[in-house]
Amino acid sequence: MKMMSVRDLRQRWPAAEKALAAEGEIVVTRDSKPVARILPFKLRDSRPRKRFDAETHLRWMARFWRGRRLPPIDAELAGDRADSD
Repeated sequence: MKMMSVRDLRQRWPAAEKALAAEGEIVVTRDSKPVARILPFKLRDSRPRKRFDAETHLRWMARFWRGRRLPPIDAELAGDRADSD
């Protein structure tokens, strides 16, 4: 664990970056008191997102609504738009 002051970080960032790579952590101090910790950023393993498939979505909608009809919202939208005018 490397300790550096706020001033050292501002004036010697390349050295701080090298220390972070070597040490894995920097404790930032102000007036000799710790105020923050700097840790290296690690990217999460990102899996590719599944592509949207309309057929699968329609099957899900059929299971979700179980043959019921979607509620009509045209009247509600018209009422909301009239209120905002």
